[in-house]
Amino acid sequence: MPVRRVALIRGINVGRAKRVAMADLRRLVEGLGYGDVRTLLNSGNVVYSVARSSAPSAAPRIEAALLRELGVAARVTELTAAELSAAVEDNPLLGVATNPSRLLVTVLARPADRARLAPLAKQRWGAERLAIGRRVAFLWCPRGQLESPLAQAVWRALGDGVTSRNWATFSKLAELARAP
Repeated sequence: MPVRRVALIRGINVGRAKRVAMADLRRLVEGLGYGDVRTLLNSGNVVYSVARSSAPSAAPRIEAALLRELGVAARVTELTAAELSAAVEDNPLLGVATNPSRLLVTVLARPADRARLAPLAKQRWGAERLAIGRRVAFLWCPRGQLESPLAQAVWRALGDGVTSRNWATFSKLAELARAP
């Protein structure tokens, strides 16, 4: 039975250098042999199916194909639909966050990256909040991510492999991954 997965592509469709049409992205992922490929808006997020749960991560293949076929170098982080759904269900900041565009979900490239965030979780961030999940970190940035010392600290701690989506996008992505 096919298994749904989600690729979050860092930095495409941000600025002029990494513009990728979602139709081109869908064709690229389909050309790699993945099924039921869907994209969300113009966000660099792709939902697709793999033949079995033990299939290797598609992230390295998608990264290589983006560079080879579209000339775009971008990091790809993959979550299973189950990991995405668990993150949505486990978000402890929903009672605090009042604006879904300022509640960020930072996807960890590797579950072991949680340890890099542990020291930050012990600090006080004023009105900002940090909660660490299994594959994601939740950041409440009431003044926005660009003005957020917390967001900057999290991105520094995680380095190049980090990618974030706001809660509105992340929730829509979870719905898309659940859709038949």
